[in-house]
Amino acid sequence: MTNIAMWSGPRNISTAMMYSFANRSDCVAWDEPFYGAYLKESGLTHPMRENILQSCETDWSEVAKRCASQSEKPIFYQKHMTHHMLANFSRKFIRTLTNSFLIRSPEKVLASYAKKHDEVSLHAIGFVEQAEIFDEVAQHLGHAPPVVDADLHLENPRESLVKLCPALAIPFDEAMLHWAKGQKSCDGVWAPHWYNAVWQSTGFEKQAEREISLGATLHKVADQARPYYEKLKAFAL
Repeated sequence: MTNIAMWSGPRNISTAMMYSFANRSDCVAWDEPFYGAYLKESGLTHPMRENILQSCETDWSEVAKRCASQSEKPIFYQKHMTHHMLANFSRKFIRTLTNSFLIRSPEKVLASYAKKHDEVSLHAIGFVEQAEIFDEVAQHLGHAPPVVDADLHLENPRESLVKLCPALAIPFDEAMLHWAKGQKSCDGVWAPHWYNAVWQSTGFEKQAEREISLGATLHKVADQARPYYEKLKAFAL
């Protein structure tokens, strides 16, 4: 039994990565386990908030227990958002998981995030929390856990997954490279609001490079996030 936690911020390729693992016959996936608890504790107003609170476990300690528990298949993949781990949520359960980290440049994250949100903060994109969790895992292991840079991954998904799977102590599976279009059984209740684009995908798709233009406010957030991104990028597969 391998419980895999993939720690990412928003507006990354985290949903596509979840679909990749979920397409394995030996894997069950869980979409953003702490989202309900995060909304309850923070009081934030997000799209579909009430539906999320009603359909998800909102007790963070119960979520943590399930993350560390057995599933019906040998691999239990968990797509985690790092900013969901609020200060009062214990992170001790993380030590029981096989942890990995998915990163993307702050400029690309912010350019995408700003299309969906009017207000953007450093906390909202999860870079600080991601670095904190990375440090905690590395200290527990005695070495750096695997890091996947989204841009490098999209250049050659097969090569990236061939490196990642052994680092997670699981075999590579060709099924991870392609999946069917449409909604997935692992999707969170919030999927109709956020996942329309990825529902059209059948695999990892590299997007054409575009010039990123950020305003002064977003540039400031990007500058704040960059040291955390560079820290993890040094360990990218």
